[in-house]
Amino acid sequence: MLALISHDAGGAEILSSYVRRSGIRPLFSLCGPALAVFERKLGVVPIVSAEEAVRRCTSVLCGTSWQSELEFDALGLARDLGKPSAAFIDHWVNYPDRFVRHGVQHLPDEIWVGDEIAEALAKEQFSTLPVRRVENPYFEDVRALLAACPSRAHAASDPISVLYVCEPVSAHALRRYGDARHFGYLETEALSFFLANLCAFEKPIATIRIRPHPAEPADKYSWVSTEFNLPIEICGQRGLIEEIADCDVVVGCESMAMVIGLLAGKPVFSSIPPGGTPCRLPQPQIVHFRDLVQSERATT
Repeated sequence: MLALISHDAGGAEILSSYVRRSGIRPLFSLCGPALAVFERKLGVVPIVSAEEAVRRCTSVLCGTSWQSELEFDALGLARDLGKPSAAFIDHWVNYPDRFVRHGVQHLPDEIWVGDEIAEALAKEQFSTLPVRRVENPYFEDVRALLAACPSRAHAASDPISVLYVCEPVSAHALRRYGDARHFGYLETEALSFFLANLCAFEKPIATIRIRPHPAEPADKYSWVSTEFNLPIEICGQRGLIEEIADCDVVVGCESMAMVIGLLAGKPVFSSIPPGGTPCRLPQPQIVHFRDLVQSERATT
C-alpha cells in the first residue's frame, strides 16, 4: 500500500497525473492547494492524515512544499518507521532546501525527477541517493491537452496577447530565508518592471492577462489596473493550459507555468528586474526580459 502525500500545487500536478496514468489506488493525505488539483483530475478521493497514511502504508511517495511541513514531517516519520520513501521534485531549483527545516534534514530514500535536466541536477546535488527519472506525467497530460486546444491564428503584424503568470516570490523568500528580498526583488517589482517596459516588444499589445499563483489571493494584483493605463485583465478562472493556449507570449519570474509555455511553443520571458537574481530555470529558450529592455534602450 502506497501513501501519497502532497500539499503544494506544483507537486500535486505531477503526483495526480502519475496516479491517473498508473491506475494505482494509494492512501491519500492531501492538504492546501493539492486538494483542488487532485479533485480536478480524480474527483473526490478519501483523505487520511499524513501520520495515519505513513503508519498504514508499505511505502511513501510525496511531493515537496515550501508552504507546508506536511511532506517533510511524513518523510521523517517514514524514516523512523523504516518505511521506504520517494520524493518527486517538480521544479529545477532549491533541491537541497526542500528537505531542510530549521537545520533539520529529512531526506527520502529515493529522488524522482521528470526530465533529463532535473535528473542531472539531482544526481549532482544528492550524490548519495538513488535518482530515478520518471517521464513527467504532468507534461504528458499537458501535451495531450494542448493538442486538443484550437491553434491561435496570429499574423506577425497583429497585436499580441500576453499571459503573465505570477508566483509568491517574497513569501517563499521570507519563509525560507527570513528576508522577503532574498532574491533581490519582489514579485510586485517584477510585474511593474515588465508593465513599464512593454515597448521592448516593439509590437502593439492587445491584452495583458495577469494570472495569480494558486497560493496567492485572487485580488493581489488588482492595483495594476489603476497604476498602469494598459489593457489589463486579472485571469485564472480558466485552466492554465487553456489560458496559455490562448495567448501569444508567456511572462513570469521563474514559474513552472513558463515551462508549460515552452511546451506550447510560445515565446517565454522572465520578468525578473535588474538587481534580481537571474532566472534559475535551466531551459535555454527562456529570454530575460531585462536583456530585451537593455537592448531596446541601447538602440534608441
